[in-house]
Amino acid sequence: MSAITPEQRLQQLGLVLPTVSTPRGNFDAYVLDGHTLYLSGKGSPLRNDMAVVPKVGREISTDEARQHARDVGLHLIATMQAALGDLSRVRRVVKLLGMVNAVPDFMQHTEVINGCSDLLVEVFGDVGRHARSAVGVGSLPRGFAVEIEAVVSIKD
Repeated sequence: MSAITPEQRLQQLGLVLPTVSTPRGNFDAYVLDGHTLYLSGKGSPLRNDMAVVPKVGREISTDEARQHARDVGLHLIATMQAALGDLSRVRRVVKLLGMVNAVPDFMQHTEVINGCSDLLVEVFGDVGRHARSAVGVGSLPRGFAVEIEAVVSIKD
């Protein structure tokens, strides 16, 4: 009996992958170079009202930001699938860089980015475990609360 595939695991978790959108700018959503897949940063939540930029630790709680990071993780998985066609081609999620648009005295960046990290392990098992940085930033594009990029090693 073969192991469960990442696609089957997504189905078991009741998760549906979002559509991968075309980037707003002169860059690609991903670059596949040999056995390495580089995923551009993806942000959440998508906002249309740019009048006030909500900050984690002020208008957005740690738990809400963790959910935003989980949503970003789902987008990253969707981008992997778009790039590879089959999520079983993921050999290892190697590295995440998670950025949190937070107030200066916020210190729970790791708890926020755990939303993405936990999802990757739920879907890929040990293959989803990765090295990671979680940093606070003064602003992010479009006022995102969270932005995360990833590096993934792939099988032939």
